[in-house]
Amino acid sequence: MSRTVVMGILNITPDSFADGGKYLSKDDAVTGGRRLVVEGADIIDVGGESTRPGAERVSETEELKRVIPVIKELVKDGAVVSVDTMRAEVAKEAIAVGATYINDVSGGLADEKMAKVIASNPKVQYIVMHWRGHSKNMQDQAIYKDAVKEVKEELDERVSSLLKAGVSNEQIILDPGIGFAKESEHNWQILQNIDRIQLLGYPLLVGVSRKRFLGELINAKDPNDREAATIALTTELARLKVWGVRTHAVKAHQDAISVIERMRK
Repeated sequence: MSRTVVMGILNITPDSFADGGKYLSKDDAVTGGRRLVVEGADIIDVGGESTRPGAERVSETEELKRVIPVIKELVKDGAVVSVDTMRAEVAKEAIAVGATYINDVSGGLADEKMAKVIASNPKVQYIVMHWRGHSKNMQDQAIYKDAVKEVKEELDERVSSLLKAGVSNEQIILDPGIGFAKESEHNWQILQNIDRIQLLGYPLLVGVSRKRFLGELINAKDPNDREAATIALTTELARLKVWGVRTHAVKAHQDAISVIERMRK
C-alpha cells in the first residue's frame, strides 16, 4: 500500500476498555462495522475476546458465537475483514466465511495450531504481534533492559518459527504490541524508534488507539478523551510510512493521513 491503511476496531465484547458492551448483539455489531466502512476503514477488525490488561479469557464456543455471524454479514457487504483472535479454530472458521486477515496478538504462541491454519491459506495475511503472555498477567512480563532491541529480536524469532512452519514471507505483517506487557515508557521508546522495528522488513501495524499510556500523558482517564492524542500518533506514523494503524474512530485518522499524503506531493 502506498498510503497508510486504517483498520477499524469492532469489539464484540462486554469488557474491552474503550468500547466494551457497545456491540454485543449481532445487529449492533454489523451496524457498527458498516459505520466504520462508511467512515473509510480499509479493514474491519472483528474481535470477540478482550485483550485489555487483566482480562479473563472467554471460551472458544463463545468467541465463535460472537464473531462468525458478524464477519459473514460484513463480508457479504463487500468489506475487507480481519478477525482478532489467538485461536486457530476461530481463525479457520473466520477464513471459511471470508476473513482475509488474521490479527493474532500472541503471534502464534497461544495456539500451536495457528501456524498450520495460516500456512494452509496462503492468500490470508497474518498479523504477528509481540507478546509475552495472556492479558491476565501480561504486565508482570513488562521487564526490559532495552525495550526496542528486545521487541525487535523477539519478533524476529517469531517470524523465523512461522517461516519454518510453512507461513510465507508475503503473509506476514508485524505489530510491536504497544501496551502489551509494556509500561508507558516502553511504549514511548518503541514509538520513538519505530524505524528500527521497520528494519525487520515486514509491513508494520501499530495499535495505540485510546490506550492508557496516552491518558497518562494528557491526564485523560476516559478513553474517549484520548482520541486527539491518538490522531497525533497516526499522523506521525503515516509520515514514517508505517503500513497501518488500528483505530476506534476512522474518519479523523483517514483525514490526518490525507494531509500527510498531500504534504508529500
